[in-house]
Amino acid sequence: MNQNLMQGIGMTSQRTRERLVERLLDQGVSNWEVLDVMRNTPRHIFLDEALSHRAYEDTALPIGFGQTLSQPYIVARMTEILLGAAGKLDKVLEVGTGSGYQTCVLAQLVGQVYSVERIKPLQEKARKRMRDLGLRNVMFKHADGGFGWPEKGPFNAILSAAAPQRMPPELLAQLAPDGVLVIPIGGEKQELHLVMREGDSDNFVTQILEPVKFVPLKPGLGNA
Repeated sequence: MNQNLMQGIGMTSQRTRERLVERLLDQGVSNWEVLDVMRNTPRHIFLDEALSHRAYEDTALPIGFGQTLSQPYIVARMTEILLGAAGKLDKVLEVGTGSGYQTCVLAQLVGQVYSVERIKPLQEKARKRMRDLGLRNVMFKHADGGFGWPEKGPFNAILSAAAPQRMPPELLAQLAPDGVLVIPIGGEKQELHLVMREGDSDNFVTQILEPVKFVPLKPGLGNA
């Protein structure tokens, strides 16, 4: 990949990324591994060129097909929660690849990422971005994310970048012993949930963390 594109200039420069990290610190993100990855990940390459100058604003931005690139705070926050709650992170399932930005952040912090996306053009763009960034520990599947990726499970952790109306039992079933799930739940009103499996039992402990706003987790395959 063109190094000037990777490093950025002007509103996409390293200095702009440093300011983003300062804002994340002010918002309470404290995991330095996560902050370093956020600092060094070129968020602007996950957007169309016309929007790249807004990449380091702390806001969600459109990526087409009715989907959005999550705001940096929520990407950092969900990643921090995952790292803090899971004992090990050899295998992580991501529901909703989208642009691939959250995928990219995870891939720099965990062993293997398995990412499921229902919109094929978004997945193909994300796959190319992972190649351009030299990240080789991501596998992609074009499928309904609500069903996870059972043949690759169980997973130490699952992160959902889209909100179902209720907790999907299919995802809970794919958690490894002591596995964790970070997922937004709800419709107009959504809350971020942390679910922890107790050993290899069928008992799950749930914490409701904070209000959030995500695109809905839609069933089936499609372009929107």
